[in-house]
Amino acid sequence: MTDENTGGWRGWRAATEAALYGPGGFYRRPEGPAGHFRTSVHASPLFAGAVARLLCRVDEALGRPGTLDFVDMGAGRGELVAGVLAALPADVAARARGYAVELAGRPAGLDDRITWLSEPPEGIHGLLFANEWLDNVPVDVAEVDAEGVPRLVLVREDGRERLGEPVSGAEAGWLARWWPLPPEEGLRAEIGLPRDAAWASAVARVERGLAVAVDYAHTAGARPPFGTLTGFREGRETAPVPDGSCDITAHVALDACAGHPTARTLPGARLLTQRDALRALGLEGARPPLALASSNPTEYVRALAGAGEAAELTAPGGLGDFGWLLQPVGIPDVPDLFVDVPDHEEQ
Repeated sequence: MTDENTGGWRGWRAATEAALYGPGGFYRRPEGPAGHFRTSVHASPLFAGAVARLLCRVDEALGRPGTLDFVDMGAGRGELVAGVLAALPADVAARARGYAVELAGRPAGLDDRITWLSEPPEGIHGLLFANEWLDNVPVDVAEVDAEGVPRLVLVREDGRERLGEPVSGAEAGWLARWWPLPPEEGLRAEIGLPRDAAWASAVARVERGLAVAVDYAHTAGARPPFGTLTGFREGRETAPVPDGSCDITAHVALDACAGHPTARTLPGARLLTQRDALRALGLEGARPPLALASSNPTEYVRALAGAGEAAELTAPGGLGDFGWLLQPVGIPDVPDLFVDVPDHEEQ
């Protein structure tokens, strides 16, 4: 055991791993993530419907195989995979196999068509979808000291911090490539190397199809100077304290995930905003025509509610700013699946 792991001090990666996924950890709780924060999945069933349409496009690109896989990474309580299966056309649903990948146990009452796993299956033919999964892959934090040297930030279970050893090895290489820190005391970065590896490992399970990661994100040139590490408890942002009482999360450098050596061997990786991705999948936030209120009031109210939900999913400054990383494997490039999407967001 090193000095950095004595006295309760350890890096944020180890502390977060224990707090979220250890015995009695935050993600082992019976209420699940939905009890503490609201994702696009929980905001509206329109999100699952859009993902179902994406799965249908992948199905066409695959030539409508005998079986079609949908893999939900970090599935929570299986809300997304259940919603996607329910939204599929009957002919596609008859061939679809749903997989929920989650460390917590299978919830009661989940659709019997859904297989519950602790890691993604091998040989996926279809769509692997990771909605707000990578932001909960624990990472270490670096902070620049008074001499301008990036050092690992150590933390105790009560949330107190101090600086440890200088960042070195592969972690230092990652910072230099993806998040270089100027020599100004107090500047911070989250070292995304574990997320790059986790994404590469997930993509490697796809034999043919599409892998998609959706998350709070930032890219080179717009990294937050003091990092993004934070906590959530009962729907509210809070201090990140690694004692199992709250979620601990940080935004994802999706461009680094796309730049992993494994990803570079697969052509066609692309970054979009959620706003552009959902609009390309037919989700608009336009209000229904006012005339419908007179001709069919019930339909008008339903359409108005749907428009409000679509607007929330695509809103600038909110869910619409989420990043979508799309990696095709053995199928035509993403632009063939997403038409009329701005070219300036291609990677």
